[in-house]
Amino acid sequence: MSKFAGEPAGALPIDMAGRTPLQGRSKASLERMLSAARDLMVERGSEDFTLQEISQRGQASIGSIYLRFESKDNLVRAVLAHALQTLSDSETAMIARLRRQCLSLADFVPRFVEDYAEVLRINAPLLRLAMARAGNDPLVAVLGKQAADTAVEQTNAALLQFSGEFAGDDHELRASSAYHIIFATLARQLSLGTISGSAKVYDWDLIKREFGRMCLAYLRDR
Repeated sequence: MSKFAGEPAGALPIDMAGRTPLQGRSKASLERMLSAARDLMVERGSEDFTLQEISQRGQASIGSIYLRFESKDNLVRAVLAHALQTLSDSETAMIARLRRQCLSLADFVPRFVEDYAEVLRINAPLLRLAMARAGNDPLVAVLGKQAADTAVEQTNAALLQFSGEFAGDDHELRASSAYHIIFATLARQLSLGTISGSAKVYDWDLIKREFGRMCLAYLRDR
């Protein structure tokens, strides 16, 4: 399972959805707009807000909002682009830390599942909206696919540093399969890709612990 389906051609910069200000006061105003939109999207679990609400909550005039964003859609895109970058940065930092600290596959896999689950949980509200929008918004789809590809590449590289502990000789396939199985399972529990809740709610800590053991057994085939 991938975070984002499809492979739109070409890469689009994150700030393409809005006009980047140069002066400090304008930057502060932009951040208030983005923060107001982000908060409303998280609170409501949807894009159901008006620019008037952004104006009131962000203490910015409607005119200044349109000066930065041509439409509400572009404001939403900017929020989701920032959210995807935040997620990617968190994944990168988490994987780098585990690569430094873990000395074996048995150390790495359970901790990766535990920490990755928490990264996804923290970022789930906006990631859920990004995945929903990516189906019909090429800009968000491109950014989402870039973030997903980076996560796959970094996780595979981290797993393969312990390839000497893998069973068989198809190490890259096992590493890639393990990542996609981990993401798919955690995504279902967090209802990523959907707005409604998961089919059944399980004990989160139990899932993380037992799933880490299962993935380790798969990689070592023992």
